Amino acid sequence: MSPGDFRNHLIPADAERLRDARGLDPWTYAEPIRQSDKATGLIDHWQRLYAEPFKGITTDGHLLEGRYALADEGFDVAGAARAAQQVVAALTEGELARVRHSVDAAEWRDWYNPEWPMNAHGLRLDEVSPEVREAVGGLLRACFSDDGYVKTRQVRSANLYLGELYDLRNIMNEWSYHFLMFGEPSETEPWGWNLYGHHLALNCLVIGPQIVVSPTFMGAEPTTVDRGEGDSFELFRREALTGIELMRSLPAEQRRLATAYRQMKDPAMPDGRWHFADERTLGGAYQDNRVVPYEGVRARDLTSVQQEQLLRVVESFVGFLPERPLRARMRQIESALDDTWWSWIGPDDGVQPFYYRVQSPVVMVEFDNHQGVWLTNTEPARFHVHTVVRTPNGNDYGKDLLRQHYAAAHPAHADRGREAPGERTGTDGRPPAPAHGHDAHLHTGEPNHPA
Repeated sequence: MSPGDFRNHLIPADAERLRDARGLDPWTYAEPIRQSDKATGLIDHWQRLYAEPFKGITTDGHLLEGRYALADEGFDVAGAARAAQQVVAALTEGELARVRHSVDAAEWRDWYNPEWPMNAHGLRLDEVSPEVREAVGGLLRACFSDDGYVKTRQVRSANLYLGELYDLRNIMNEWSYHFLMFGEPSETEPWGWNLYGHHLALNCLVIGPQIVVSPTFMGAEPTTVDRGEGDSFELFRREALTGIELMRSLPAEQRRLATAYRQMKDPAMPDGRWHFADERTLGGAYQDNRVVPYEGVRARDLTSVQQEQLLRVVESFVGFLPERPLRARMRQIESALDDTWWSWIGPDDGVQPFYYRVQSPVVMVEFDNHQGVWLTNTEPARFHVHTVVRTPNGNDYGKDLLRQHYAAAHPAHADRGREAPGERTGTDGRPPAPAHGHDAHLHTGEPNHPA
């Protein structure tokens, strides 16, 4: 399986789009993009979604209660708390004031995916000291498995690679991400952090020996990084292969039932099923309350071997969790297997671009091949991937567990489990940036995505 040669679709080095962006800081670079009609329309739409009280992704608008419980899942909370305190110690007083938020702050939900800044929350890690960046890296290492830490580092490295290809490292680099902390690092009380920017958004809540990392957004364009001298890797290969393996294992009739649409942009799709910013992905940024009906085939109608394959698909997405929390999460996912659905869009030959989704009451993962944003392909390609992990029925951002924690441990403050109002404009003297935005399909003059 080859994702194809992305180099055939590179933007010419002397293109106006690249030439005009070189040397600009990210905030200045973003200004004309934000002012385009296409961007302002998208921003307004997502702003309305962000203003809604959090509910969670559902299949019909109604939450399924009782799906999550506080438990000792073996997370090394002491190590994570120490790592978080090291971040705090590395920050100046002014930086700490910008990073710190209440554990129920609305800003937690204001993450985005483009390379151009859409808000001014927290700190941009490309604007802080190496000591702060090193401490943030230590926090990621403390909250993820070794493989998960490497994967997130490679996503950031792929962002830098794109900056290297076009001499735009001022805009796209391994630290061009916002970082926020929520609550106070503790071994007993809830706290967390998020990191977001181009092709990477991570939201992490810690409650004692339990951790929720959701929603997540990881992507890359291109997915293959080859700097030579041993610095080469391909992102999302496991997600692609496990998905193809499962789909190809189904008999013809089940493949037909699993296929929601034969074409990646199918004329049969209803309005809104394909969106220029998300393409086929349903659980991206600002989709915290989206209604996503089940599609495809039900896992209980699969063979035991195929059910194991489906679980391997899901584990390829959530394997960033440390070993013991991962096992707890997979037990939770397996317990809902009878009500888990597998769906597919596009050809199923294992060669052409495709989309798939696994969805149950406790997990939703998506894999989608996209058309070019920083490459010139006008159709989806295997070398541009977006992946999403969601925790439906109210536990994205660990919100259901947070509610349970305050109800059990602090009954007088049970409302703390609900979202607090958040600041909606730019900070630290930056020009106010829109609070909402999404994929970078809004570039002025971009082929196939005119502003």
